[in-house]
Amino acid sequence: MTNYIIWVGIDDSADQLDVAAFYGSEEEPRHEFQVSNDGAGMRRLCKKLGSMPGEVRCVYEAGVNGYHLYRELSKRGFVCDVVAPALTPRRPGERVKTNKRDARKLARLDRAGELTSITVPEEEREAVRDLVRAREDAVQDLLRVRHRLGSFLLRRGLRYRTGKPWSNGHLAWLKGLSFSDGNLQKVLDEHRLALEEATERLKRCDQAVEEAAQQEPYRQLVEYLMGLRGVKVITAMTAIAESVDLKRYLSAPAYMSAIGVVPSEFSTGDKQRRGHITKTGNAHLRRVLVESAWHYRWAPGLSKVMKKRRAGLPAEILTIVRKADHRLHKKYVRMVSKGKSNKVAAVAVARELAGFIWAIGQAA
Repeated sequence: MTNYIIWVGIDDSADQLDVAAFYGSEEEPRHEFQVSNDGAGMRRLCKKLGSMPGEVRCVYEAGVNGYHLYRELSKRGFVCDVVAPALTPRRPGERVKTNKRDARKLARLDRAGELTSITVPEEEREAVRDLVRAREDAVQDLLRVRHRLGSFLLRRGLRYRTGKPWSNGHLAWLKGLSFSDGNLQKVLDEHRLALEEATERLKRCDQAVEEAAQQEPYRQLVEYLMGLRGVKVITAMTAIAESVDLKRYLSAPAYMSAIGVVPSEFSTGDKQRRGHITKTGNAHLRRVLVESAWHYRWAPGLSKVMKKRRAGLPAEILTIVRKADHRLHKKYVRMVSKGKSNKVAAVAVARELAGFIWAIGQAA
């Protein structure tokens, strides 16, 4: 009976899986092979892993292939970890990179305990995250359509000047435009059609996210998060979907670090030097938090909408959101008064806003 662990590193790509297996503390892999990244290849991989003596531990980096490999291996009883590529140690002088080398490196680093595993979401939660990201894609597509239409009209000397861009008045003005040249009219019609389609797509995505927010297990936490100023349904669902589980973070600073809103640091000896935020981790969540942070420019005060959103919230949640009102506004004002730019102050507020979101997640 063997008592060593078999460390298996897997480098996955769209077409194939490169596998390296180290037995115990051996310096060189005892098995190296490739399988196709499909059903037949998965069966061959599992058969090979099942024939190895001892405990098998697999590891691969999160990437474009998602968590399919993790779920298939876990379903068949194998231990598998998914690690964050950005946190995988890399040698500065390493200039040769191949799939085979990467598989070896992953197995060695896993054996040394140098890899950082990520939490794999349940399939249902991953589906909600994909929905939220699809809505974000719809926003970006709508912006592109608007920019193209605006640029086309500007080249013709046409610009809406009597109100806010993309207001009802602006849209009515667009509908009334026409060109005598047939080709220009066709271009205008195509742009207007693209604008209409992109707008309708965004509306459908917004409705789908709002419907998901009314379902369990998201409904209650969404209501709690919406007690914060600047946090509505979309922001709350983004925080929930991208965080996977707020309770998996042991502290507020750990959550802030995962979002990438903590300052970078280059310190040595007695010298301490801090720079811009790290911008590592989840960019989707970081973006919505910075957007929400701008609401704390204004002094604490509740509109009718905010009073309605906070009505019925538990006392513990109300204490958190009220504390956020005063602390985050004070933070913004203090930084701006010291000469910091508005953008820097907003990012600093976003960092502390993440801490309040974490606190609500622990209390929920």
